[in-house]
Amino acid sequence: MGKGRVEAFSDGVMAIIITVMVLELHAPHSPDFEALLEVAPEFLAYVLSFVYIAIYWNNHHHMFQVVRRVDGGVLWANNALLFFLSLVPFTTDWMGENHFVAAPVALYGASLLLPAIGYSVLQARIIHVEGQQSGLAQALGTDWKGKLSPALYLLGIVLAFFLPAVSEGLYVLVALIWLIPDRRIERWLAKRESEGKEASPASE
Repeated sequence: MGKGRVEAFSDGVMAIIITVMVLELHAPHSPDFEALLEVAPEFLAYVLSFVYIAIYWNNHHHMFQVVRRVDGGVLWANNALLFFLSLVPFTTDWMGENHFVAAPVALYGASLLLPAIGYSVLQARIIHVEGQQSGLAQALGTDWKGKLSPALYLLGIVLAFFLPAVSEGLYVLVALIWLIPDRRIERWLAKRESEGKEASPASE
């Protein structure tokens, strides 16, 4: 089964998620700059969530560069990831509207944890289909970022009930860790391309 429709559908859903989030931003009624402070929490929550959705799009795109085929399990794992991501606009709005208090910050952390788990499940399913010698399996290696992120989300969820600001700091930290597109896959693709160029003269 080809991967093209999976990528196209995922691109569309993530674009819609970002659109929904920006539509939740409302300009203040007062025509002065001080009024912007009233909507600052909503804007900051939107920026953080936009970065997260962009990170997932970047890494999803990079991952599928090394994927050759998918099956029904991959389709459903991908749909689960998109479902979890579709919850982010709701938690973003609730957290921003309530100025980063405990319960919304905790729920926001849960809405970040679920896609992280979903992404790991999607990776595992792809490797199951393509095998341990597949490009994705070789590129991922130990995947320390994929293992560290859920732990930091869990810590942030717990701390939200005592120190919401620290939780937000942890969510920002994870975003910074993932901000650069996955270089493991880029390195694997570069290595494969280099090996291909070296092998081509010998095959002539």
